[in-house]
Amino acid sequence: MNNKYTIGLDFGTLSGRAVIVDVSNGEEIASSVMDYPHGVMDKVLAHNSMPLPTDTALQDPQDYLLVLEHILNDSISKANIDINDIIGVGIDFTTCTMLPVSHDGTPLCAYEKFADCPHAYAKLWKHHTAQPYADIINKTIMDRGEEWIAHFGGKISSEWLFPKIYETLDRAPQIYENAAYFIEAGDWLAWQLTGIQKRSYIFASYKAQYDIKNGYPSEEFFGAVDKRLKNVVRDKLNAPIIKANEAVGNISTAAAKKYNLTTNVAVACPFPDAHVATPALGVCRAGEMFGIFGTSACFMLLSDKNIYVPGICGYIEDGLFPGYLGYEAGLCCTGDLYSWFAENLCPASYAEEAKAKGISPLRLLIEKAATKKPGQGGIIALDWWNGNRNILVDANLTGLLIGMTLQTKAEDILRALIEATAFATRIIIENYREHGVTVNKFVAGGGIARKDPFTMQMYADILGFDIQIAGSSQIPALASAIFATVAAGEQNGGYATIEEASERMKNVSETVYHPNKEAGDVYDKLFAEYKTLHDYFGRGGNNVMKRLKNISAN
Repeated sequence: MNNKYTIGLDFGTLSGRAVIVDVSNGEEIASSVMDYPHGVMDKVLAHNSMPLPTDTALQDPQDYLLVLEHILNDSISKANIDINDIIGVGIDFTTCTMLPVSHDGTPLCAYEKFADCPHAYAKLWKHHTAQPYADIINKTIMDRGEEWIAHFGGKISSEWLFPKIYETLDRAPQIYENAAYFIEAGDWLAWQLTGIQKRSYIFASYKAQYDIKNGYPSEEFFGAVDKRLKNVVRDKLNAPIIKANEAVGNISTAAAKKYNLTTNVAVACPFPDAHVATPALGVCRAGEMFGIFGTSACFMLLSDKNIYVPGICGYIEDGLFPGYLGYEAGLCCTGDLYSWFAENLCPASYAEEAKAKGISPLRLLIEKAATKKPGQGGIIALDWWNGNRNILVDANLTGLLIGMTLQTKAEDILRALIEATAFATRIIIENYREHGVTVNKFVAGGGIARKDPFTMQMYADILGFDIQIAGSSQIPALASAIFATVAAGEQNGGYATIEEASERMKNVSETVYHPNKEAGDVYDKLFAEYKTLHDYFGRGGNNVMKRLKNISAN
């Protein structure tokens, strides 16, 4: 009997990738990656060069289709396998990435009459201009005493679905009225592959406050936010919701022809690109946490306790792994922050040195930072270059550096920025523990985890426990391929349960970073200072960041 294969599709912030995986053991047979042609539109709209407001982050969904076609055809060609042996496709997508579409799924930005309107495009997860609308929603929640908010950390983020929809309604009512649906990009891609519109429970719950027992928040609530929003669920989100172990459907005839597949291929329930990683990392017990480190960082935790934890993104029944509550938190930027520094503030002499060594300026800066001892630079940073996702949940917060002198070097600043992201992670973990939720294991995946030993050792020192590293460089894509085996089913060569698929196909390396006590003792002192600054600038002690942002906007 021939081996069977599934394809994991991983759509991140800047690119999409496909991995073809052997169902029997998780071996990655072939892969392909492609950047989005238009990237992230945060300065101007590509269609007409229209300037965009600060904190905008848009994408052209046509890019997703171009990438999809390339990575599917390219990876299948490289794999040199019989397409009849491909039994399933899984999809993960960075979230919340929302787009308005017509009844047949056509993005509104594809219509000439809407192409000049920014709100007709996909709003990426880090699109933060919806913060004023998140503020209104949060005030309404507090005024009405809405109990459902406890499952979502007590506060709605501007990164989530309803603030983005509300922003569209208020700033571009013509887009709202003409949108038959507002849909997560991951759900939309599954629709393009199958011809069937269904909504992922995981997207709906974590990013649109869908409760498995009670559904979305009530019409009365949305009407209290804004009377124009009262019927938003009925009018704009009306589609069946499926869970993680279900299939959207099979590849349609048109998609099979376009993407070199057969109509026997099942398409799995889509996942957010970080949440999906659980089975690929073998995280399957209460107290186990994993982090995906990329442009931002997402931290997922399994628990058997139903406990309200303020300031997190939420905790969802069966959200990450069957039988457990899945808690979510994270940082708005990690890799983005490090890259920003290297691209904008790297000294010219360092850039020349990096070029001579054949490495990137960021890699050189990290090498130089690694020669310093903890605390040697005398600098503390707050990592809010893209706002704060957790615990403060405020996109209007901005970054801070304190302690610079005329002796400060570029590598001292970069080290402080990396430390700040680790301190922010510790804030999240301590917040869990303070509220009775156990964290006793940490597994790390993503590019930073696999490529940057300095940063991972620092995280171990600051967090104070071991960090195990993922075995695959494509953990989200591998995990999507694992979910695809369950969508295909045992009868077609897949698996009956996600537990069985995970056991056979997971990929965790033997690399473990152990905390260094001497470094940890210094970091404990630095963390105390970080937390003081975090609370002072983040909890209303001094709103100078927001005042500066308002002045800049005007």
